[in-house]
Amino acid sequence: QVQLVESGGGLVQAGGSLRLSCAASGTSSSITTMGWYRQAPGKQREFVARSFSGGTTNYADSAKGRFTISRDNAKNTVYLQMNNLKPEDTAVYYCNVFRFGMDYWGQGTQVTVSS
Repeated sequence: QVQLVESGGGLVQAGGSLRLSCAASGTSSSITTMGWYRQAPGKQREFVARSFSGGTTNYADSAKGRFTISRDNAKNTVYLQMNNLKPEDTAVYYCNVFRFGMDYWGQGTQVTVSS
């Protein structure tokens, strides 16, 4: 069973930056796929970014050029550096791990961007 703990959310003005972290525990082996999703009020959860252990990354169009996903495989930790934040980035951000056919989710961390 994988447990995920996120940190780094908060309130920031438009144009500002935040860095989210997610540490995975409950496994002694490396995790292939780690990523971030977000859910704004009244909207469905949506994909933000994904990182594979081999180095490949994927981004949603809304994140390209502003967000950077990175990871520390030795620590099973994934990061999301968010720059030039916009009010429409306001959401609860969830860490995700996909492993052995199962999705694992963190508790979520709130990101609020004021205009």
